[in-house]
Amino acid sequence: MSEIYNALDILRRLKDAGYDDFEHPYWWPGAGSFEVIMGAILTQNTRWERVEESLAQLKAKGLDTLDAVANADTGILQECIRRSGFYKSKSKYLQGVCRAIKQEYGDFDTFAVEVDRQWLLSQKGLGEESTDAILNYACFQEYFVVDRYTQRMLHTIGFEFDSYGEIQSWMQNGLKRYGEIYPDMERAQLYARFHGMIVECAKKDKKFTLFQTG
Repeated sequence: MSEIYNALDILRRLKDAGYDDFEHPYWWPGAGSFEVIMGAILTQNTRWERVEESLAQLKAKGLDTLDAVANADTGILQECIRRSGFYKSKSKYLQGVCRAIKQEYGDFDTFAVEVDRQWLLSQKGLGEESTDAILNYACFQEYFVVDRYTQRMLHTIGFEFDSYGEIQSWMQNGLKRYGEIYPDMERAQLYARFHGMIVECAKKDKKFTLFQTG
């Protein structure tokens, strides 16, 4: 029988295994910036390595700000993100979100302070995972990101859930006493780093043997 009973047990196991050694305090190198919005959309159904190539192309063309992407030539934008796959739909979603942000909030800094989950979920091309990635990593709000690695890890341990929301609630509720492990960390940062620890573990240990018993 697994010795993991809640999210706090998972967090402690990952920390003890050394998966919390990040250069950036929020794990995502672009945390707190507009880059997170681009990355959250581009990473859908593709590998992060390809997203990094696309982000580099966008930066080289000067398309790495909210205004620049919102006003970009569609053809140039599509060419920059081609390596991320589904470049036609992703360019449409990216520009649509950027234009909506400009219209509703004016600039990225205001957006980061005032945006809420419901508004983001109403934008075409943003599902729950992408929305929570933007809220947590770009806006430093208290939302734990549930991705396929998290789902696979929980399945390995022996937990089954019916929805994204159930997993997110289980994870967040199980971390109420995270101060026992990280006493001086803000909750939003803890969620970001915990998600990062799961991703880093998945990269090195695809079968999550860290949590397997017997």
